[in-house]
Amino acid sequence: MDSSVKSFLLGVRASANSFLSGYEPLVLVFTPLVGLFVASTLQSVIGVLQEKGLKATLLGFFMSFIKLVPGVKNYIDAEKQKVVEKLQSGGKSKKENWRTELPGTGLGAGVLDQMKDEKRKDVAWQGKCSGTVYIGGSEFEGHFSLINEACSMFAHTNPLHMDVFQSVIRFESEVVSMTAAMLGSKKKSSGGQICGNMTSGGTESILLAVKTSRDYMKSRKGIKKPEMIIPESAHSAYDKAAQYFNIKLWRVPVDKEFQADVKAIRRFINRNTVLIVGSAPGFPHGIIDPIEELGQLASSFDICLHVDLCLGGFVLPFAQKLGYPIPPFDFSVKGVTSISADVHKYGLAPKGTSIVLYRDHDIRKHQFVAVTEWSGGLYVSPTMAGSRPGSLIAGAWAAMMSLGEEGYLENTRSVMEVSKRLQKGGIPELFVIGRPDMTVVALGSNVVDIFEVNDIMSSKGWHLNALQRPNSIHICKKNPELLVNFMDGTC
Repeated sequence: MDSSVKSFLLGVRASANSFLSGYEPLVLVFTPLVGLFVASTLQSVIGVLQEKGLKATLLGFFMSFIKLVPGVKNYIDAEKQKVVEKLQSGGKSKKENWRTELPGTGLGAGVLDQMKDEKRKDVAWQGKCSGTVYIGGSEFEGHFSLINEACSMFAHTNPLHMDVFQSVIRFESEVVSMTAAMLGSKKKSSGGQICGNMTSGGTESILLAVKTSRDYMKSRKGIKKPEMIIPESAHSAYDKAAQYFNIKLWRVPVDKEFQADVKAIRRFINRNTVLIVGSAPGFPHGIIDPIEELGQLASSFDICLHVDLCLGGFVLPFAQKLGYPIPPFDFSVKGVTSISADVHKYGLAPKGTSIVLYRDHDIRKHQFVAVTEWSGGLYVSPTMAGSRPGSLIAGAWAAMMSLGEEGYLENTRSVMEVSKRLQKGGIPELFVIGRPDMTVVALGSNVVDIFEVNDIMSSKGWHLNALQRPNSIHICKKNPELLVNFMDGTC
């Protein structure tokens, strides 16, 4: 070592020893440990800020501080426990007489009489439920009766066994193809390869689309720590998907019009992003996100875009044909890689029927699970379920075939007209959240507590959905009676 360098290092050591000699040994030991603790805390705080944003972080700290106030934490815990107990028990008083064992002697056909007695205890949902049941009238007549009969004809079938139940296989293929045609498969810009499957509902359709997008992007880009970005108005099924499939979820605030904020979403895109999401419309406010802009964003970053059409899939195509100003929302939009659409909503099919569609087979193949080494033989499953009820597939096919385009146009005309009348109001204390595009309307108030309004309506037999941020109640239009009853003051 050069003598000048050695002399310099010796001088530095002497200066450091002289400086540190003025401190207690314990101080010298604990100072680095305190420094590490402070650095670790700052790193955690910065991480939370990056993940949740300044506003949410400050709100979280504030709520943590509030919980330190004597009695507040106990009150919050007690309220949480009430919710948990309600979810777990469904009301203990209601379950006191519930059966816990098989009857010693079967009831035979008499079981039907008991089922009828139990059914009489259900609430009267006709005309006073938001969403829930989309088919009006009695299950013993009209369209309701038709799909019930169709389901009963195929109650024994299972599309898992393709060689046995070929009728159900055809029904599913045709339901998927007819839905795809409604959502742009016949348009040149779609690419002509739209494909998909039937599922048990919108949640499964979304779960499959997320899982498929994750695996597709892993195969193309090698992404091992996937992330997805959704507007805060997007359905909670994405939170479920993020937990199930180990995907980091970024939930981004909507803009002033309650639409997905494209610029905000863009800021969250990084090399691990596999998917962004738009809704047409969103469940809370019935507002369509800017799908074209989201499609451009997805295309520019070469990532997937899923459009949630669970509510709008069987309304928006027909609303367009009726002349309503519906912005582009389907596979005609460049960048859209997958779509979910519920047949059991405005498709007027039996509960438990939805569709997930993909732009091409190269994407869809990542939805399948294939097991080749099982001792039971080759096992290939297209959806989350193995066995599936062929009865529901048959019911969906019967619904679509019986109504046809004319039937759906008439249904859309009816609910859209009533929805627009509802939006015009007539109750000065209430206002509409944003500018709804379809048949879902959220009502708020600056005059009264909207949750109290909802409670009073519930006591009178109405079943609406309470929303938050902003506080409002959600009305999902299904049939004309709702507007008549709501607006004539019977609520």
